Amino acid sequence: MLYISKYKSKIGNLTLASDEENLIGLWIEGQKYYLYNIKEEMQENNNIKIIKQTKLWLDKYFKGEKVSPKELKLAPRGSIFQKTVWNILCEIPYGKTTTYGKIATEIAKIQNKKSISAQAVGGAVGHNPISIIIPCHRVIGANGNLTGYAGGIQKKIELLKIEKGYYSSTIVERRDANGNFIGYAYNKPGE
Repeated sequence: MLYISKYKSKIGNLTLASDEENLIGLWIEGQKYYLYNIKEEMQENNNIKIIKQTKLWLDKYFKGEKVSPKELKLAPRGSIFQKTVWNILCEIPYGKTTTYGKIATEIAKIQNKKSISAQAVGGAVGHNPISIIIPCHRVIGANGNLTGYAGGIQKKIELLKIEKGYYSSTIVERRDANGNFIGYAYNKPGE
């Protein structure tokens, strides 16, 4: 039996899932891959210890307090490759970012391979079943583009702003030569 609970946040309603001992999922309502890895019957229960701990963690996070994924018992479901990517995501410091390419390089070293596809890393990042806590929102494109967030780019921007690693003045719209909107990017201070 799996247990779920709801949490109202600054970025929308969240659904938390637990196997009673560990947090196995946290999704933003309406996000891509919502509950995608859950096959078992689920029962709502707000009294599971890990659910209570996760809600306290989220309270702190949304107040702008520095919290770590290591404070919670996490057990995301996925392939060995996906879990390797998610473990690396947990090492990205609060308020900092990295790129898909840097993660691919790190995994190649771990697996003693010449290279790993940044696209494969992107697929694993996009299927992260524990949003916010496993901080996939901290991964950006090599050129600074704020790309691919299953919860939507606006939610990614809001999460980055909460962490104070990004300020509204550093998140800019990118436009092509004709002035057409093509996405958001992060300009590092001093650029």
